Amino acid sequence: MSGSASLFPAIEPFRSFHFRVSKIHELYVEEVGNPKGQPVLFLHGGPGAGFNSQHRTLFDPKHFRIILFDQRGAGRSRPHAELRENTTWDLVSDIEKLRNHLGVEKWLVFGGSWGSTLAIAYAETHPQAVSHMVLRGIFLCRKSEIQWFYQNGASWIYPDVWEKYLEPIPANERGDLVAAFYKRLTSPDEQTRLDAAKAWSGWEGATVHLIPDTTTYLKFTSDQMAVSLARIECHYFTHGCWSKTSVK
Repeated sequence: MSGSASLFPAIEPFRSFHFRVSKIHELYVEEVGNPKGQPVLFLHGGPGAGFNSQHRTLFDPKHFRIILFDQRGAGRSRPHAELRENTTWDLVSDIEKLRNHLGVEKWLVFGGSWGSTLAIAYAETHPQAVSHMVLRGIFLCRKSEIQWFYQNGASWIYPDVWEKYLEPIPANERGDLVAAFYKRLTSPDEQTRLDAAKAWSGWEGATVHLIPDTTTYLKFTSDQMAVSLARIECHYFTHGCWSKTSVK
């Protein structure tokens, strides 16, 4: 979908709640649309981005029971930006716990970007729970994809923004930028974490659209989103998204 004109009208949830999935984590969950409609699960990107109100409008509210949740550490889930007990397979387990909690037999799973990776991981683990899949903006957490976007590749398309991305990292550490950012994003110093988070998330916010969008950039560089997005993304990429197979 290219713009808001092609989306359904804005809508408020008929139910929202926090759902505890571990001793540490509580997920923020919303249900929107038709309570008796076809269940559809929306999986947001990042990891760590969270969902927003526009995501409610991707589906026909007369037909679908739309279920959205902020993954561990993201959005309104608690605790914010938490890295402990936060892996791909924790999220897969969370989705299945949520399905059982909501009494859903099968649901359509919709995922974009990182959400497409998570959707595939979930469907492979629990195929009996998935009626359909809709994937867009495919991202498979491959080493080559991460290298191209965070180390060398996209830098040639957005050289001016790339310079801002590099600012927190000394020249002698730029040979492995994901490792250098992870060091700072997990620093005990709050300002060091915030500076690194804004550089990382700002790079993503400035490049997520081919034509830069100021609103998106400001959203990505807000303290709340920058910290969760940068910390959780870098945490996942440092660990290869806990892929069960070696993916180049």
